[in-house]
Amino acid sequence: MSDSLPTESTPSATFDLQAVATSLPASADTMLVDVRLTDEPAASSRVFRIYRDIPAHFHRTCDEYLLVLRGRARFTVGTTPPLDLGPSQLLFFQRSVVHSIVVLEHPVVVFAVDTPRRDPSDVTFVHPASGTAQGFLRTQAY
Repeated sequence: MSDSLPTESTPSATFDLQAVATSLPASADTMLVDVRLTDEPAASSRVFRIYRDIPAHFHRTCDEYLLVLRGRARFTVGTTPPLDLGPSQLLFFQRSVVHSIVVLEHPVVVFAVDTPRRDPSDVTFVHPASGTAQGFLRTQAY
């Protein structure tokens, strides 16, 4: 991992994504646990681990780029047929597009870039009984 996050005086950083992935816990009481790598108004980046299937939901404020680092998952995005993705495969979708994830092979770890920055509470489940922002994500310290 990088020694520090980017700042005004040091506007860049390097990250060992596999080391960040390894730092994520083996289990969680939320659907995801993430580590925020950058958190700028224009974009946020993070590594997250998926612990269980994620029901249909969307994010109102950002487009998402998801790069699978480990594991395999079935992503359903909008009205397109489901896609089974594994390491080194990148998925992009725009804000407000409904998506869901089914875990096929644990652990599923993803590098994400959200443009612009995604507030951690920005998650709307298609069926409200499916989850809440608090049950969706826990951010782990970097």
